[in-house]
Amino acid sequence: QLQLVESGGGLVQAGGSLKLSCAASRSIFNYNAMGWYRQGSEKQRELVATISSSGATNYADSVKGRLTIAIANANNTVYLQMNSLRPEDTAVYYCKGSIVLGNRVYDYWGQGTQVTVSS
Repeated sequence: QLQLVESGGGLVQAGGSLKLSCAASRSIFNYNAMGWYRQGSEKQRELVATISSSGATNYADSVKGRLTIAIANANNTVYLQMNSLRPEDTAVYYCKGSIVLGNRVYDYWGQGTQVTVSS
């Protein structure tokens, strides 16, 4: 089992910045991918950014150039630096860890942290 705890959310004005953190309960060095997802009001959960064990990153088109995912294996933490925030970025942000063991994929989710961007 892997527990993930997000922090760093809050209220910010449009154009501002926030840095989200996702602390894992144990080493994530061997995880296939860590990622950030978000779910706005009355919307489906969507991918924001992922980072693989090799360091390869992937971003949703809507956040490219503004949000950056990074991983610190030394302290088992995944970060999401959010710059130039827009009201449409308002959502609950969730951290996810994925690992493949044998022929099964195991996904673990955090409880989420609220980000609200005012116009």
